[in-house]
Amino acid sequence: MSAMDEQNTQRQDANSNISMTNSGQNHRFLKELPPPDTKRWVIRRKAAVVAAVKNGAITLDDVCWLYDISVEEFLTWQEMIEKHGVRGLRVTKLQDFRAS
Repeated sequence: MSAMDEQNTQRQDANSNISMTNSGQNHRFLKELPPPDTKRWVIRRKAAVVAAVKNGAITLDDVCWLYDISVEEFLTWQEMIEKHGVRGLRVTKLQDFRAS
């Protein structure tokens, strides 16, 4: 097994553990999270991750580790949602908003 495969397996196991330790309202947000090996970040997936952190279903640190994203990247997603709504997460819109 390659190092990358092993890391993805660890992330999937961690995602299962996170899901099992949360219940109730948070479970809904956790069910909507994308798989840990996500490579293509469409609007829906970014919004689900931001919503899960916002609602306390998962911590920012856990999200950054699980998805191998930086805190800055997550905070950019969060800021775009706050300023422009979910549509602000589109890559082309993000480029437009940053230019202005």
